[in-house]
Amino acid sequence: MEVLEYLDNKGDVIVKRIPESGQLEIKWGSQLTVRESQDAIFFRDGKSLDLFTSGRYVLETQNIPLIGKWVTSFGYGPDSPFRAEVLFIGKQLFTNLKWGTRDPILFRDTELSIIRLRSFGSFSIQVKDSLLFVNKIVGTRGLFTTNSIEDYLRGIIVSKLNGVLANGFTSVLDIAKSIDNLSFLLRNELKDDFEGIGLQLHDLYIQTISVPEEVQKQIDTRSGIGALGNLDQYMKFKVANAIGDSANNTGEGASAFNSGTGLAMGMMLPQMMQNSINNSTNNSLNSIEKIKKLKELLEIGAISQEEFDEKKSILLKDI
Repeated sequence: MEVLEYLDNKGDVIVKRIPESGQLEIKWGSQLTVRESQDAIFFRDGKSLDLFTSGRYVLETQNIPLIGKWVTSFGYGPDSPFRAEVLFIGKQLFTNLKWGTRDPILFRDTELSIIRLRSFGSFSIQVKDSLLFVNKIVGTRGLFTTNSIEDYLRGIIVSKLNGVLANGFTSVLDIAKSIDNLSFLLRNELKDDFEGIGLQLHDLYIQTISVPEEVQKQIDTRSGIGALGNLDQYMKFKVANAIGDSANNTGEGASAFNSGTGLAMGMMLPQMMQNSINNSTNNSLNSIEKIKKLKELLEIGAISQEEFDEKKSILLKDI
């Protein structure tokens, strides 16, 4: 081989060995071209002789002392071929790699007990130390792509995610509000692990954190209750309105209220009274009683509808 170079047309090759076949030989004086986004490592007998950054090189003694010393020590002539190999390492940013939890993560939630979480996201890597990466990860493989290492890195990410969730969060409700903070904590935890194999973790994003359907229903129920505000106050407001609205019924309607609706209200009021004892003041209880008295006065014609509505509005403010 007289020209040594490699172009990655797909953009997913991290390491490529040239020549591919062990039967080919490199000619002394050959040209080596390394692009801006590459490193090249010259190997002979399983040992690295030199690392080349971007540029154009001629394999001659005066240009590459380490290779020249090795060649002359074995008595090669100026035009003699020799067995060796060059590994081209892609130094560009490899983006949009995927990670996710193949199995659910058990998470102890202070509000929802122990639940199972699933999480998915993306990350980007870059080769930081070419020699370290080749020696620790690539080994003797002639072609090493992002698919070759994605599963391995995914396992590291999920393992660290377990620890970050356990140490930094107490409820899945807090996690949902802190996705960006969780991503930042996870990147910091992974930094040393990636650098230990010659890689740099450029970015990592958590796109989703999901819970089982039954847990999602619990969250929806809690959200609905929270949207009502103080449930005790809400129920008392509904009862007072129901009492006031019944005053507009006459004849059979009034009779229906006194029998059917009145019975239903009678069944509800004991529970309402119990809630009031725990959550309300005596003033709110008195206000409800006064509304009931006003309703009775309206029914016997002692007060007008306008007077009833005015007094009821004032009393509701105290509930």
